[in-house]
Amino acid sequence: MESNLIGRETDLTQDLNELVRLAASGDPIDDLLRRGLDWIAKVAPYDLATVFELRGEELVVRAARGKLVTDQVRGHRLALSDYPSLREAIESRRARAFTELDHVHGDGDPFDGVLDFPPGHSCMVVPLATGDRVLGVATLDRSVCETYSQDVVTLVEVYGQLLAIALRNAEQKLALERVHRQDRDHLELLEHERRGGAVRLLEHSESAAMRELVRRARQVAATDTPVLIRGETGTGKERLARALHEWSARAQGPFVALNCAAVPTGLMESELFGHVKGAFTGAVRDRAGRFQLANGGTLLLDEVGELPLELQAKLLRVLQEGRFEPVGGERTIKVDVRLLAATHVDLERAIAERRFREDLFYRLDVFPLHLPALRDRIQDLKLACEVLLAEQARRTGRTDVRVSREGLEKLARHAWPGNLRELANVLERATIVSTRAVLGPEQLELPQTEPRLDPPRRAAVAPARVRTLEEVQRDHVREVLALTRGKIYGPEGAAALLGLKPSTLQSRMVKLGLSRRVVIDEAASD
Repeated sequence: MESNLIGRETDLTQDLNELVRLAASGDPIDDLLRRGLDWIAKVAPYDLATVFELRGEELVVRAARGKLVTDQVRGHRLALSDYPSLREAIESRRARAFTELDHVHGDGDPFDGVLDFPPGHSCMVVPLATGDRVLGVATLDRSVCETYSQDVVTLVEVYGQLLAIALRNAEQKLALERVHRQDRDHLELLEHERRGGAVRLLEHSESAAMRELVRRARQVAATDTPVLIRGETGTGKERLARALHEWSARAQGPFVALNCAAVPTGLMESELFGHVKGAFTGAVRDRAGRFQLANGGTLLLDEVGELPLELQAKLLRVLQEGRFEPVGGERTIKVDVRLLAATHVDLERAIAERRFREDLFYRLDVFPLHLPALRDRIQDLKLACEVLLAEQARRTGRTDVRVSREGLEKLARHAWPGNLRELANVLERATIVSTRAVLGPEQLELPQTEPRLDPPRRAAVAPARVRTLEEVQRDHVREVLALTRGKIYGPEGAAALLGLKPSTLQSRMVKLGLSRRVVIDEAASD
């Protein structure tokens, strides 16, 4: 007899442990209810077990188990006002076994009129509540006339508490999944809009330099070759990266960007490669890094010139081996990632100052693309305004805004040191403060900076501006290329006349946004 009791206690302990695991699982609600009622049957046999869900002042059957289950039972509902004994159990949060006197002189059985139970049959009500939340009640019924013992009632009450926790966790999980699904759909919509704007701004450009850039970008997009995107701050380097992803065979995969200048040094390694040490009681928890998130897609290292030196060596090793070890991890992870990098930093100077690894530079600089400044493609100003206003429409709530011809003329006279980013700020401010659908000069507030030269037709009356060194170089290289009719190599080629190696000249042309073919065509037209 003693061994049977010990065995039964062991079984109950195992049952409770399993129910505790169930409470933390977050499984689907209907599955939780079925499994919870099956576990209760091990300590409190029943012919019918039901879970009533509390909906306002009404109890509605959510789940039913046992041999007496019928369609009428599954559709049963009770007005709480008609059953004070059920309300008392809910308010006290204590399970209760009903006796024959309760059935005869109380408020009746919950299944009166549905099932024909004898007055003294086994009956129990178990509240399902956790914290300040009451989910409903569970009821157990047997056709035999025998009251459930108090020991059984106490144990089932514990089961009911754990089942309520499991139900609450399942509800929270469903709510989180619904929020995540909405967020994911919203992000996908925003991503689609951003990709569309990025591609439109590139493909519809009227600038010869931009058209040449797009041609080269489409060529390299079809490969997995690393691309280094260079250009001034705000020129749209991330837009070009998104377009490269969109034009590639990886377009259906993820596009993941990491701003190397915005992540604290201490977190940079985990951001890139992930980590395994959790923050709670030393638990081990996996956290994916950007390489893992971008697996099968494209990873952009924005402002790569700001990457700390100690991480440059690890990044170089990943590029060489195609695999990495997570921070604190014990396993090597293979990666299938197309790597893009972007920077406004003079990497050659950074190499000379030992702030950037030369071997990493040559790994990234396989196919360089240089984005011209907005002032050098001012003919795209109208298109840029249209794209930026469309992107801002979700934030501003204005979908009908455009810039007038006079407004565009005012914008064209500005130097735009902040490029597209500065233009976006000007347009968004104007949209917010103006109620008009058309933004004119009076609505477009420009910072007090040196104005740029007007278009050629107004050059005679435009204020003078000192050209940058890059502009002087670009014009000089263009003149020499025109002189040699695009010839680069040989004693009479442009490289020899400029005192440069041909490969150095070609790299300089890419950086300056010059195309040999475009220069030849311009010289021929002259």
